[in-house]
Amino acid sequence: MSKQRKERAAAAAGRKSPLRFLEAALWIGVVGLFAWRISPQVGAALGWHAAAVEAPTVSFASLDGVPRDLSSLKGQVVLVNFWATWCPPCRAEMPGFEKVYAAKHADGFTVIGVSMDEAPPAQVQSFIEDHDITYPIAMATADVVSAFGNVNSYPTSFLIDRAGRIRYTVQGIFAEVTLRAAVDRLLEERS
Repeated sequence: MSKQRKERAAAAAGRKSPLRFLEAALWIGVVGLFAWRISPQVGAALGWHAAAVEAPTVSFASLDGVPRDLSSLKGQVVLVNFWATWCPPCRAEMPGFEKVYAAKHADGFTVIGVSMDEAPPAQVQSFIEDHDITYPIAMATADVVSAFGNVNSYPTSFLIDRAGRIRYTVQGIFAEVTLRAAVDRLLEERS
């Protein structure tokens, strides 16, 4: 390699150094954001950082006409999921919820999907039927939203243990595999 080529290569390397630092900083930020977003799911699946906040005493206006009072579900593991028909991440997680519900309902697990839609209940019911969702769906009320801390991002899920305590809160998609692991662990716990 000639002397001129070496000098050009050294100069180019010197110019790339700030760009490499910027690229490294960007990657660190991306990885940090990813870790921050999935940490609630990992915590739920592995039992880390479990809260033990008493779940609110609320009643849900169910689409099937059966009123559901959250306190009457003590003794069960309950997933309260705030979602909307127009929300792609909400729609993506629903089949996983349905699978876990179907597999674990007899063992004491239930899901209450709380629709944040402003559409009429009949439209939400049609969506549920079209997507083969069998777990209970309720329409959000101001009281329910307020009781859960004024939920304003969807999906947001609250996993409640048999004793009626909110153990995990997941904003964003709650993956089937992590939900299943968390539910299995909470079903094994004594209340």
